[in-house]
Amino acid sequence: MMSKMTSMSSSKYTTHGSYLVEGKSNHAMEDYVVAKLKQVDDKELGLFAIFDGHLSQDIPDYLCSNLFDNILNEPDFWSEPEKAIKSAYRVTDTKILEKADDLGGGGSTAVTAILIDGKKLVVANVGDSRAVICKNGVAKQLSVDHEPSKERGNIESRGGFVVKFPGDVARVDGQLAVSRAFGDKSLKEHLSSEPDVEVEMVDKDTEFFILGSDGLWVVMSNQEAVDCIKGIKDPEAAAKKLTEEALSRKSRDDISCVVVRFN
Repeated sequence: MMSKMTSMSSSKYTTHGSYLVEGKSNHAMEDYVVAKLKQVDDKELGLFAIFDGHLSQDIPDYLCSNLFDNILNEPDFWSEPEKAIKSAYRVTDTKILEKADDLGGGGSTAVTAILIDGKKLVVANVGDSRAVICKNGVAKQLSVDHEPSKERGNIESRGGFVVKFPGDVARVDGQLAVSRAFGDKSLKEHLSSEPDVEVEMVDKDTEFFILGSDGLWVVMSNQEAVDCIKGIKDPEAAAKKLTEEALSRKSRDDISCVVVRFN
């Protein structure tokens, strides 16, 4: 059973669209998307995110409702966005762990992108959902894939271990295939929820950016994704095209995409 959700909107700086497809992995849809515009004083913010839950719908749903508010409530957001976002991720994860009785023991990855007045893009992530920007036809990854094999030292220093069992994917304590995430209370001693943050200035060469869950990137490189949609002006149609291409390449996971195209 595959369900699909879609949306599109525009501002004076951008148009954006999203598309989600439920995977074939015998669990309910666990990808959640935010794509909205918000006016704060004299600034227009584009708020975009993908939250990819594991063993949880409640935690990505909680992130949809709370993470951006927590970021924007940080007093340093306008002057030191990197510091503010790291603080807000930490605060949000603490709240999720405190609410584990209600939200459950699962977790979620996150990739967030805040576009300020169409000029400054601030991307943060934990886990393996990805942000990729296209400038002059060339893909550039703005997020970091947090894979256990790459962060083995940090995990082992916390008392955890990394093993490729079951299967051939490296997992924290043999359970989780990402080394950073929200929630996951039973593994939290061995995991981090600190995001990597990247600031990218938008210029005349900037065409669009993509947010995608790992269901997209497991079958497609950054440049392949950019090439796939570079001729599609409608961002919702572009997001749909990416999900369809991932499905044609036999991705079985939930697939969610946000495409934001600059005017």
